[in-house]
Amino acid sequence: MGKKKKKSHVPFRLNIIFFVVFLLFAALILQLGVVQILTGEAAQDKVNRTENTTTTIPVPRGEMYDRYGRLVVNNEPLYSITYTPPKGVQSKDKLELAKQLAKYIDMEFKDVLSTRDLKEYFFLENEEEIRERVTEKEAEGLDNGEVYQLQLDSIKEEEVTSYDDLTKEIIAIKKELDKAYALAPHVIKNEDISQKEYSTVAEHLSELPGINVTSDWEREYPFGNTFKNYMGDITSREQGVPREELEYYMSLDYSRNDRVGTSGLEQQYEEVLRGTKEKVQYTTDSSNNIIDSKVVRQGSRGKDLVLTIDMELQRKVDKIVKEELVSAVQQAPYENRFLENAIVVMSDPMTGEVLAVSGQHYNHDRESGEELVSDWSHAAVYNAYAPGSTVKGATVLTGFNEGIITPSTVVNDRTIKIKGTPEKSSYATLGPVNYLSALKESSNVYMFFIAIWMGGAHYERNEPLDLANDTFQRFLYNFQQFGLGVETGIDLPFEATGFKGDNPASGNILDFAIGQYSTYTAMQLNQYVSTIANGGQRIKPRLVSEIHNPSRVGEGLGEIYKEYDPTVLNTLEMSEENIERVQRGFREVFTGGSPAGTAYSHFRNVDYMPAGKSGTAETAKYIPINGGEDTKVIDTENLSLIGYAPYNNPEVAFSVMVPYVGNKADTPINYEIGRRIMDAYFELKEQRAEEGVDKDLLSNEED
Repeated sequence: MGKKKKKSHVPFRLNIIFFVVFLLFAALILQLGVVQILTGEAAQDKVNRTENTTTTIPVPRGEMYDRYGRLVVNNEPLYSITYTPPKGVQSKDKLELAKQLAKYIDMEFKDVLSTRDLKEYFFLENEEEIRERVTEKEAEGLDNGEVYQLQLDSIKEEEVTSYDDLTKEIIAIKKELDKAYALAPHVIKNEDISQKEYSTVAEHLSELPGINVTSDWEREYPFGNTFKNYMGDITSREQGVPREELEYYMSLDYSRNDRVGTSGLEQQYEEVLRGTKEKVQYTTDSSNNIIDSKVVRQGSRGKDLVLTIDMELQRKVDKIVKEELVSAVQQAPYENRFLENAIVVMSDPMTGEVLAVSGQHYNHDRESGEELVSDWSHAAVYNAYAPGSTVKGATVLTGFNEGIITPSTVVNDRTIKIKGTPEKSSYATLGPVNYLSALKESSNVYMFFIAIWMGGAHYERNEPLDLANDTFQRFLYNFQQFGLGVETGIDLPFEATGFKGDNPASGNILDFAIGQYSTYTAMQLNQYVSTIANGGQRIKPRLVSEIHNPSRVGEGLGEIYKEYDPTVLNTLEMSEENIERVQRGFREVFTGGSPAGTAYSHFRNVDYMPAGKSGTAETAKYIPINGGEDTKVIDTENLSLIGYAPYNNPEVAFSVMVPYVGNKADTPINYEIGRRIMDAYFELKEQRAEEGVDKDLLSNEED
């Protein structure tokens, strides 16, 4: 008899599992049905009632330091009271908030409130009465804004002129509250806040919706106005971003009331100085109440700039230029009545780093309280003048490069005469000169003949001179290799390039060869002499050498974010031998005797081996007479000087420009400034070799 088979229980167990799964799905479907049918509308309403809005909170800007780590632009911390309005807040709500806030803070209202401000307050306090003053017939066809204006116009001036000081404070606070944008913090007060005001507002925040106490900042300049022209300016919170560039800034995540750089380094380096704003997401309900907020991005203050400027040298140079300008005017007050400005640039010719840049302005017609001399340093990049003989190094190198002259070329320096033009000459009859003595003694005639020969012409006294059509363009091409007539590339929002002229007459081309036609800035002249000093590389001048990540308060500079290496814009197409010949000529200008170089008397006894070139450009001052056309009132001169040292290993280059000096004043101001600023540089170098760099300049400030 066979064994009985065991009955399988698998199908029964599977049936139980299937039944349980069925029950679970049925319960889920039932629950979804209940939610959809019974509570779906309420749930959807809840979703519809909430809205997420993201806003940003400004952070302090980055700081600036000089090349030795001295703080030159700082953020001074301020107590601050801010208002962050919810969406849809009404004017009456802001008025009630202003009344509450007025109990705890003082608000300046003098010279702040307009008649319209007073009328708008009167309207809110008497809205029903004012609305009745404008009839339906008067309002017919007008939009809401036009109707509102009619209502304000119906308020008589005598109705708003008797407000007491407390009411005016309320109106002033309300005016600030009105400037705030929804969910964006707006500073109500950050000046002259007492500790009592700050703490009292903090204690009553629960009854002041949208108000907060926090910290703010404003730019602080430990060195006062020294170099401030180049540090630049920023807008105030009231000004916000420039209106004409609103769309541009808004596309970059700015708010309307953000402070932005408007000039100088503040504008040039806005992207890194601005920092990263904190981003906050607000959740609001259907009544625009904030029901939740969270930080979605932490903010950090702007990055810091390390400048190439040496503030100790800068301060000394400012003092020297100021003293020499005052001395020159006061020694010849009549002849120098149009002498107003003196400008200096000092740099490292091997790197392009600007060490100091100064411009001083003499105020001949001072108003009450105005200083005798004021800062005018922006003129170093914005103002261009005819430089005179300082460009003769470029003219000689152009002659070499174009194959017009050789080292053995000799010209008889005498008076020359071109038909139909006045006689032309050097300051004296120099006789036979080659390129070296032409630079040393500053021969105009040698430079004239370079231009004549380059134009393919032959000179005959009192005969016409017809230069080839491309002569001027060839000159421009060679000069621009030095940075003369083109942008230097300095890290600023704007720089002038000067006047180049367009197809000038032959006589003007001769004038161009001696610096009497085109105009250049002091920064261009500095780049030009630096190019010769370093052997032929035109290097981009810089005011910023490094950018650093922000550090904690009191910890100094953070890690390097970016550092700038020297940037070579171009290399001269002139041979090394010819550049060295011009360098020797520049050395003779400062140290050569018998006959003496033009700068010899001022630099003959120094030990830092200077080289360079002086310049004088004949100019004239024209002013309108009796409201008529401009009339020449006096002949003047632009006095210039360029140089570098040491001659065999250059570490500093300089340019000096002093326009509109009286030509009968006997004022060697360009030489005096040049000698003193170079002495200051090398004296500082020697002092630092013995004592180190003075990091605590402010406690040792000179008058």
